[in-house]
Amino acid sequence: MTSSSDRSPAVDVSSPKTYEVRTYGCQMNVHDSERLSGLLEEAGYVPAPEGSDGDADVVVFNTCAVRENADNRLYGNLGRLAPRKASRPGMQIAVGGCLAQKDRDTIVKKAPWVDVVFGTHNIGKLPVLLERARVQEEAQVEIAESLEAFPSTLPTRRESAYAAWVSISVGCNNTCTFCIVPALRGKEKDRRTGDILAEIEALVGEGVSEITLLGQNVNAYGSDIGDREAFSKLLRACGTIEGLERVRFTSPHPRDFTDDVIAAMAETPNVMPQLHMPLQSGSDTVLKAMRRSYRQDRYLGIIEKVRAAMPDAAISTDIIVGFPGETEEDFEQTMHVVRQARFTNAFTFQYSKRPGTPAATMDGQIPKEVVQSRYERLVALQEEISWDENKKQVGRTLELMVAEGEGRKDGATHRLSGRAPDNRLVHFTKPDQEVRPGDVVTVEITYAAPHHLLAEGAVLDVRRTRAGDAWEKRNAQEAAKPAGVMLGLPQIGVPVPLPVATGGCAAH
Repeated sequence: MTSSSDRSPAVDVSSPKTYEVRTYGCQMNVHDSERLSGLLEEAGYVPAPEGSDGDADVVVFNTCAVRENADNRLYGNLGRLAPRKASRPGMQIAVGGCLAQKDRDTIVKKAPWVDVVFGTHNIGKLPVLLERARVQEEAQVEIAESLEAFPSTLPTRRESAYAAWVSISVGCNNTCTFCIVPALRGKEKDRRTGDILAEIEALVGEGVSEITLLGQNVNAYGSDIGDREAFSKLLRACGTIEGLERVRFTSPHPRDFTDDVIAAMAETPNVMPQLHMPLQSGSDTVLKAMRRSYRQDRYLGIIEKVRAAMPDAAISTDIIVGFPGETEEDFEQTMHVVRQARFTNAFTFQYSKRPGTPAATMDGQIPKEVVQSRYERLVALQEEISWDENKKQVGRTLELMVAEGEGRKDGATHRLSGRAPDNRLVHFTKPDQEVRPGDVVTVEITYAAPHHLLAEGAVLDVRRTRAGDAWEKRNAQEAAKPAGVMLGLPQIGVPVPLPVATGGCAAH
């Protein structure tokens, strides 16, 4: 039985309060923000106008702790909101996520104008904590040490009508020396397969046609029950869901990437030929120092098997440059793997200390100028490979799922944008007939750039879909709502399959 103190407080609907959610970090945080938005809307809040920049009744920061300057960024943003809060009676500020889990009482000491601090395990308490802070007129700090409820049981305000994240696990059992996530998100906890499939089926029933399975180490799914093939079985089960056109997942760990997963990807038609698998380093010495439980040969062996099973698969990765102790020879090993693997693209990062991680106090910290030089060499190599790999797409006929908001210049160029099955971004000529996000178009690729493709000729075919219908219906519903009730979408990101902030927790 739920006590009255745990129920979401109702907001006076005669004068709806607005909210804004600001999200930092990985895909898991993006998905958590969808839950936070859903909780606030269930409690009666409405989204603030797009671009309101803190001009809302409630501003929520969903934080990340994996970068060295994460706290400086948070306190800088909180400082900018302090005078606005002082001049706006009733305004509330909440801080959640990994940095909140880590810093706890420090946040209120440094920014006493913050009303609520909550952690990664109790996001469902946000509306209650806001109301408690309002009534008691003092900050509420509540950090749970273990997961109170799996996030997918909470209400959700999804950003996209046609594509959705679906969490299959939370937490991580790895001990990478550069990553603080296991200490903040806890040990891995898997959802029941039946619950995952039920959520996917419900989403498809609402018009969603693409889902991305999400976990900090997504292919370790099944470790709770000792079934090493649980993830491949889940992929195959997704293939039986009628109306589900595209299935992706992020991010796997090379240690747990087994042959049955490759077979499931290759043999399940709606599982897309795309893989994002973090490398981090190509040096066995550095991988050992990182506590990454694989070596160069193992990683390249996986790539070889994936390409044998799916020759057209697009493979991307994460790489950290300048890890403590990395020598020039170690760095050259990373360059060797990049040349061998021929990644479609790579998210490259200069190592920065994550407070609270073993790597932060390791000997052999690399001078900034050395890290910068190596980083530039790696980026130049990957740019060359990305362009070469994209050029191989010229002349191919591809089916694209039309995307929303992915082509920043679409308006000026009279183009639309979409994602190919392997997740490459394609800008295409706008056809005469109406095309909606979620619909599918067939185009011929005419030009390649390092990070996108162009289809400059006429669209060959347009297939209107249930996903497009869902997008159209949702937009019509929002446009029809009274002014002040639904003024815009919270800026929490569209669930594109490639990581939006790799190098964060979900990439490890």
